[in-house]
Amino acid sequence: MTALTPTKFLLLLLRLAMAWVFLFAASHQVFAPHFSVGPFLESTKTFHAFFAPLTAPGIVGIVSLLVAYGHLLIGLSLLSGLFVRISALFGIGIMVLYWMAHMDFPFIGDANSFLVDEHIVFALVLGLLIATRAGHILGLDAWAARQDTVQHNGWLGWATA
Repeated sequence: MTALTPTKFLLLLLRLAMAWVFLFAASHQVFAPHFSVGPFLESTKTFHAFFAPLTAPGIVGIVSLLVAYGHLLIGLSLLSGLFVRISALFGIGIMVLYWMAHMDFPFIGDANSFLVDEHIVFALVLGLLIATRAGHILGLDAWAARQDTVQHNGWLGWATA
């Protein structure tokens, strides 16, 4: 095991902080008896035409399930350091969708966020986790990358690299 340099320590803290963001969100969604993304998506402004169809009765339940369990799986992946590249890609996707959903162009959420808010910052942090192989820092990606099955599969090799 290599030394935990200040840079690696900071990357570990960023990975764990992002895990907390997703796990905390999941704790209010997965375990809530009637969680629904419907009210939030119905109040979107700039991209309302994109989000409104997701509130249809046959779709909103599926979208709510995907959001809740997506948060949970991304958070667990970041926490364990396993398949960080995959979970971070999905996390970036979610953050960009949240950024769009909060937008009242050119403001995001309120008049204090002009084009950039925490969702963009979170997406950039997740991109950094992908670029720096953050799952190898006290995470299971280092172990997984050494497995024969992973080494002989290009896609799995990338996912744990």
